[in-house]
Amino acid sequence: MGYSKAHICQCLSRIATIRPDSPVTIYGNRLKTGNEFVTSVISLAKELSDSGLERGDVVAIAALNSDYYLEWLLAVAYVGAIAAPLNYRWSLEEVRSAIELVQPAMLVVDNYCGPWAAKFQKTIKFHANLATNNNYAIRTPPPKPIELDFIQAPESIVLICFTSGTTGKPKGVAIDHTALIVQSLAKIAIVGYNEDDVYLHTAPLCHIGGISSGLAMLMARACHVFIPKFEAKSVLQAINQNNVTSFITVPTMMADLLSFLGKTGGEGRFKSVKKILNGAGSLSDPIARAVINIFPHAKLLSAYEASSSLTFMPLPLRKNDDSYTIISHSDNRPGGTCVGKPAPHVELQIREKAVINSCPIGAILTRGPHVMTKYWGENSTGFPNKGGWLNTGDMGWIDEKGNLWLLGREKDRIKTGGENVFPQEVEAILSRHPGIAGVVVVGIPDDRFTEAVIACVRVKEKWSWGGDDPHATLQLSSSLLRDYCKQQNLSGFKIPKICLVWNKPFPLTSTGKVRRDEVRAQIMSIMHIKTSNL
Repeated sequence: MGYSKAHICQCLSRIATIRPDSPVTIYGNRLKTGNEFVTSVISLAKELSDSGLERGDVVAIAALNSDYYLEWLLAVAYVGAIAAPLNYRWSLEEVRSAIELVQPAMLVVDNYCGPWAAKFQKTIKFHANLATNNNYAIRTPPPKPIELDFIQAPESIVLICFTSGTTGKPKGVAIDHTALIVQSLAKIAIVGYNEDDVYLHTAPLCHIGGISSGLAMLMARACHVFIPKFEAKSVLQAINQNNVTSFITVPTMMADLLSFLGKTGGEGRFKSVKKILNGAGSLSDPIARAVINIFPHAKLLSAYEASSSLTFMPLPLRKNDDSYTIISHSDNRPGGTCVGKPAPHVELQIREKAVINSCPIGAILTRGPHVMTKYWGENSTGFPNKGGWLNTGDMGWIDEKGNLWLLGREKDRIKTGGENVFPQEVEAILSRHPGIAGVVVVGIPDDRFTEAVIACVRVKEKWSWGGDDPHATLQLSSSLLRDYCKQQNLSGFKIPKICLVWNKPFPLTSTGKVRRDEVRAQIMSIMHIKTSNL
């Protein structure tokens, strides 16, 4: 049924044909060949069909990463249902909000998420335990004929991914088969995934990055290695034990890996790794350099993501290079962080809001087959915007070579003295200082400037702040960092008025993005600024 239409399960026949007896999934000591994996998916799909799961039903899944999780995602799609992965790190209230939004017909959990599942026993029709896979118990399944042809849900929706957000309730992003397949094919083409790859699932399968990269590896017929969740020690062990060739990461993950290795030593030890794709933020120069040292044979790329990977940028950094991130201040252009060129299927447009030296800057819009179908529970009429353009919520500009430069989130923009400051641009400058381990820039209310630019910095070991250690040779202070910004040609109104030391990890969302609202609130509390001044 509908074999000419895109369906994520179309990869299964090729896996069974090309890797019938070769490993396709590895989870601890559990290994499945291509034939075994495909058989597991189809067997589970058959049971779901027999259970009474209907076309278009939503199946919520809350679990840690495993081979079973991947099988469930495929089996749910196989029978024309829609998977809605829930973040295993969510609070009960966040889970409840997501479940109220998507109204699932089935809830699937593993033992990690099982304790709270009972709270939804009466409101959700079917319940299943992911860990027991095909031997799960479904309550009162009605009889139904078995249908094993590929089936698509209405509007071809296959997945509901939830925005992590920094405030408010999660929103469900509905994604269809074509969008998921197209962005997976882009990763195969640009990153170079192939059947010789051994891919480590470092990103959770409740996030679009983890899902699309996982599907890309299925389509490339690679081998998948699973660990329950990201932990630096377990990642590095898995790389060594399985000769992992590729994985994806975000800056916080990479920083954790490097921190762990800094304590144990490990430069140049991981020579099996050939491809690393970074998302959810650019890597600072020091981190990128360290990555090359630890993974000397790896091709390192960075992706700019807005519901899918829109642009890719190879990072040709080597030990003697100055930098891969260029901040264009010398020619008086808008600056920002270069995030590369769009994937072949992606159209980009800048909705002009200002012109700086003949360079239009504004909202970044995108259109193409990768664009989300709608927000779940909202009327899709008129979505995306007129002409098919979707507003990413980011601000930026495009240079003469077609590279996209990211200025930051529109909602994060700081308005100071009539000028606009994007925190990511200031952070990119400060993060290059050898004494800075991390930095977050926010705006706080100011009677004179409307908002004042404030930088919160985490100081590296062996560096002393503000003369705390008079014998230390490596000194940092607010005035020294302000001088550093001037030396880097950062415009005066963008230079932080104050730099504060942050002595704990920055608060993050479930996707590793900084919760600027929390940082801002804590600064205002410390500085005794009332929210009524906002």
